[in-house]
Amino acid sequence: MKYILFWVILFTPAWIRIDGSEMEQDVMWHLRKIPRIVSERTFHLTSPTFEADAKMVLNRVCGIECQKELPAPSLSELEDSLSYETVFENGTRTLTRVKVQDLVLEPTQNFTKEAFVRRKRQVYGTDSRFSILDKRFLTNFPFSTAVKLSTGCSGILISPLHVLTAAHCVHDGKDYIKGSKKLRVGLLKMRNKGGGKKHRGSKRVTEGRPSFQWTRVKNTHIPKGWARGGRGDAALDYDYALLELKRAHKKKYMELGTSPTIKKMPGGMIHFSGFDNDRPDQLVYRFCSVSDESNDLLYQYCDAETGSTGSGVYLRLKEPDKKNWKRKIIAVYSGHQWVDVHGVQKDYNVAVRITPLKYAQICLWIHGNDANCTYG
Repeated sequence: MKYILFWVILFTPAWIRIDGSEMEQDVMWHLRKIPRIVSERTFHLTSPTFEADAKMVLNRVCGIECQKELPAPSLSELEDSLSYETVFENGTRTLTRVKVQDLVLEPTQNFTKEAFVRRKRQVYGTDSRFSILDKRFLTNFPFSTAVKLSTGCSGILISPLHVLTAAHCVHDGKDYIKGSKKLRVGLLKMRNKGGGKKHRGSKRVTEGRPSFQWTRVKNTHIPKGWARGGRGDAALDYDYALLELKRAHKKKYMELGTSPTIKKMPGGMIHFSGFDNDRPDQLVYRFCSVSDESNDLLYQYCDAETGSTGSGVYLRLKEPDKKNWKRKIIAVYSGHQWVDVHGVQKDYNVAVRITPLKYAQICLWIHGNDANCTYG
């Protein structure tokens, strides 16, 4: 019964049931005009020490309730946070200052007003995660887009050369973590038992257990909103990073999208797959409802353990022509985080939304210019 529910949720998200009646949601991707982020100037910085300890939980972050009390950031503050560091495989580092153009300020998000109980656990009640063990699914889209980082996190393929992940997987807000200088990305593939090619007269070669094919990272981009370098606390809103691989992969990747509001998510549900530490070398898929949102964050009850952070959160919606369905990434899973709620620290599962500005920034990192980043 559990696996029947799994396939129903994965492939038929268009219909939901509310108060006993069926309703069809607006299940279409709506393209939005994306503001421009333009690189202004690049500076060389001193090489990082790569001495920070890997830490998946921050000491103190401003969450949804905390954000309600803050004024909207100014244009100069946004430009400062969206400026970014690039660290290269030889250990050198640069800082690129950016300008934001054609920005249309959006109204403050309507926060969810329903009361709900938040639990201090990463797995809530019955474990609803699914281990993807069948090779027919494991090495095919969408599950094949999930990757593992050598620092212990997950990520997702978003181009033939790029992986999106959480910033804290490589940087603790002050310095790059140990092991990130020689960062590698693992892609799942099936190994043949016995290895080598099959020759005439030889025994039949069968597929063995899945294993990781590791690829070195050429460079890493992190927004200045996260990489504060000791000048203020890292902002959870900017807990995302882009990794460029040394060589291109041949797998199908998942495209970026901009995050819709909860009301425009089919059933209010999100999906993501990652490599949870309590299930070694297994790809773990989950889906769950979003319980609260702000302009930059999502709170949700997806069962997840350490190792799944950095996973790409996605939706499956119709293309504008109303014929094809497409999955797109709309957030990055930041993990089990402590956030400030009216001066009290509480722990939640949090995802960082891909807003139009973040879409523009990530698109700039991928293409090197904003020519292909007009709509998203």
